[in-house]
Amino acid sequence: MESKGEVVIHESADGRVTIDVKLENDSVWLSLSQISRVFDKDKSVISRHIKNIYAEGELDRNSTVAKNATVQMEGGRKISREIEYYNLDVIISIGYRVNAKRGTQFRTWANKVLNDYLAKGYAINEKRFEEQSRQLDELKQTVKLLGDVVESKKMDTQEAEGLLRVITDYTYALDVLDKYDHQLLEIQSTTPEELFQITYEESMKAITGLKSKFGGSSLFGNAKDESFKGSLGAIYQTFGARDLYPSVEEKAANLLYLVTKNHSFSDGNKRIAAFLFVWFLERNAILYKMDGSKRLADNALVALTLMIAESKPEEKEIMTKVVVNLINSKN
Repeated sequence: MESKGEVVIHESADGRVTIDVKLENDSVWLSLSQISRVFDKDKSVISRHIKNIYAEGELDRNSTVAKNATVQMEGGRKISREIEYYNLDVIISIGYRVNAKRGTQFRTWANKVLNDYLAKGYAINEKRFEEQSRQLDELKQTVKLLGDVVESKKMDTQEAEGLLRVITDYTYALDVLDKYDHQLLEIQSTTPEELFQITYEESMKAITGLKSKFGGSSLFGNAKDESFKGSLGAIYQTFGARDLYPSVEEKAANLLYLVTKNHSFSDGNKRIAAFLFVWFLERNAILYKMDGSKRLADNALVALTLMIAESKPEEKEIMTKVVVNLINSKN
């Protein structure tokens, strides 16, 4: 079943506790603070029970804990933190250990919510996904058929060649959208050999050149801190003596993401990110296809940069995979 990530409201029988409960992957999820409020127990008490549950092997931690990144304001600054959420199995186990009346009430409420969700939501969602998949398959088959017809006719006109190119591109775009919807995007058809390695010094020279050519405020390209150096270093991270991002496309996608999201400059962060992304691809000889056209159209680059800027921190992996799939050799 697809993860919906809904938020539902739980209110205790005495009306003293109201909590936003995450409903996801056929279970309800609460943070340590929320569980503490449900059982009216100190967080240190709940934390000790959770520790004992896993230490005694009662539950498997990997399947009952989920981490969710959140941004909070602390001292006037935005701080990103990861909060652990525990599913209903953990909550029930804690309830038995603290033997709280509220725990029993919560379990009764949660089980009713899950039953309603499974009985009603599952059937509706399955029907919707089946219909979407059927329509997408039919459209892809139609596009493929049109491509076969054009090729079989051996048309030499400019219009026919343009039509065939559009059909081919459209088919790939549909595949990318389909895989994105079903969370099946993979890193493939990438370039392993890197011709150019981006450095801080060369990047700053290129940014200065960008400002001189296109103009900008006095704050354009002014590095606020060391985070830009950190972004460049991050794309060359290694794990076990191997690159964490082994291909040029993966490095480029993470470069675009990190420079866009880290706000390292006083002005021009999105423009700088897009420029460095294109510059990095060009220096590695993969900006253009064999026919001389760009792998990524200008409007697509703008859309991707804005999409990344508005995305949530926990969506980083899917955002970079989308970028890779739009600049790899299949595109």
